[in-house]
Amino acid sequence: MDAKVAATLEEEWDAEADVVVLGAGAAGCAAAIEAHDAGARVLVLEKLPHGKEGGNTRVSGGAWFHNRDPQRAAVYLRSLCAGYPLPEPVVRTWAEETALNTQWMQERVGARVAAVSAAIGDGGDSEIPPEFPELDGSDAYGGYRAVNGQMGNAVLAETLLQAVKTRGIEVRPETPARSLVQDRDTGAVLGVVATEPSGHTLRVRAARGVVLATGGFEANAEMVRDYLRLPDTLTWGNPAATGDGHKMAQKAGADLWHMDNMMTIEGLRVPGFSSGFYTRFSFAQGFIFVGLDGRRCINELPQAGHGQARIHGGYEHVPSRRLHVVFDEATRVAGPISPRREMLPVGWNLLVEGYDWSADNSVEIEKGWIHKAETIGELANKLDVDPAVLTATVRRYNADCEQGEDTQFGRPHRTLVPLRTPPYYGFTSAPMVGWSNGGPRRNENCQVLDPYGEVIKGLFAAGSVSSTYSWCKDGGMHIADALAFGRVAGRAAAR
Repeated sequence: MDAKVAATLEEEWDAEADVVVLGAGAAGCAAAIEAHDAGARVLVLEKLPHGKEGGNTRVSGGAWFHNRDPQRAAVYLRSLCAGYPLPEPVVRTWAEETALNTQWMQERVGARVAAVSAAIGDGGDSEIPPEFPELDGSDAYGGYRAVNGQMGNAVLAETLLQAVKTRGIEVRPETPARSLVQDRDTGAVLGVVATEPSGHTLRVRAARGVVLATGGFEANAEMVRDYLRLPDTLTWGNPAATGDGHKMAQKAGADLWHMDNMMTIEGLRVPGFSSGFYTRFSFAQGFIFVGLDGRRCINELPQAGHGQARIHGGYEHVPSRRLHVVFDEATRVAGPISPRREMLPVGWNLLVEGYDWSADNSVEIEKGWIHKAETIGELANKLDVDPAVLTATVRRYNADCEQGEDTQFGRPHRTLVPLRTPPYYGFTSAPMVGWSNGGPRRNENCQVLDPYGEVIKGLFAAGSVSSTYSWCKDGGMHIADALAFGRVAGRAAAR
């Protein structure tokens, strides 16, 4: 770097570290720990205030998949790509590093790790099976591992943050990064410009590198429309996941990869909440999905993974459209349609906002979040669809239930439960984005690449800002990817 430029920049820095990590989720914490343990001075800048930091890691299940065999795991990842191949060095590094996650959590983080049982959260020995058992390499999938065998409740986020704190690594909350500082001649990343809680500008020099661990862009309506092609944005997790790292990387010259990949789930938007409620019919299966025209539009219970479902021999995003959910009184009283804390302690609204769904859905119906009607025709009017169409839709579905065969979409016969018990209920579900996957293209060392495949010196990325997964992914694979490549990024930056 030109000496004159260096001297000029040196006068402008407000703080300095060897490695500056942006974001304190799983990837950011792993990068900070690894860089620190490699001898680097580390500073973590976090967008959210204390108690909310940790991105989607804080509100996720917090478990990682158990990699039984790195060689077979590499085969599984290639299969999961489903026509969108990854560079082989990235595949190999992913397979090797994800196999080390449990050991790293035990030895470097000091966590007690146990299997998560098929009865989620029980901490037993019954392994959770792979979501895509038909794919080659799925035998490498050994279920979930988690701190104390516990899903959710921010256990992983708090454990990682404590490991960062124990090392004396400084974490500055409410200090979002706004831009990267680059050498005017070489383009190398020299530091970060951030905003302090006071509103003042903070310029931080990164002597060895900057690690982007800023999460996805699912809470940025414009980016969701442009890249995910979803016009009606609803976010399940961190409402601060607005693509900040993506924009900084792009301005620095980064190329992008698999920007159209994501995980969507059924979700309910309600007044006063920035994120949506995950809707999941765990206790009764008397429900259907209908399009905005009132006609049933999809198999409601396909073989699905974390983002894609197997449909007609291929893998598609499900759900991928706005639709209405219709169910009856028998389903309403069977149990909550949005998981409560004792069932599945995940999600922003439950863990951060502190809202626990009522056991029989009655509170939410009383609030008007869910429509109630004595007849299907009356419910249709509330959903703004043709009553005759919706009535015919329910009549055909009920007839299929009686015959034990879904003649429209092939829903498994054991799940065909008719809608016969009034009153009837409905709400409109937008495809709720659990997380986005795409971001700045990187190599196996987490170095960010420009459109010509050249390394942007001093810039690294890990976690949801630049997830490995180009298409399908199995349960626990997002956390596994964040921990694995967070470590890789931390080591590489420290060097």
